[in-house]
Amino acid sequence: MTTLGASLGDPTHEGNQRMTKAPRDVERLYSTPEVVAKLRRLADALEQDKPFRIQIAGERFWVPERAQFSIEHERDDDEEEVEFQFKWTIGSASVDEAESDQAPIV
Repeated sequence: MTTLGASLGDPTHEGNQRMTKAPRDVERLYSTPEVVAKLRRLADALEQDKPFRIQIAGERFWVPERAQFSIEHERDDDEEEVEFQFKWTIGSASVDEAESDQAPIV
């Protein structure tokens, strides 16, 4: 099984108050055409060296340009897994909220 994963941890702002999003750990299965389209948009965003928005299982959030990217391979007796992962610390995404509606969604 192959998954596209992203570690979530980006706070949201409501007015002047900072509100932390609830913990989340989801895995969403995508069709091959959906994965191909998502990977193409992801590659385009990475080449621009800018933060990008992504939507996974109905939630849209920002991945900062300084996020660490890793590829993980796991194997046990009856299954193998490859996971593409972005990881960053909470608060490291410095995105102007005015940009959020204009940036493409990966």
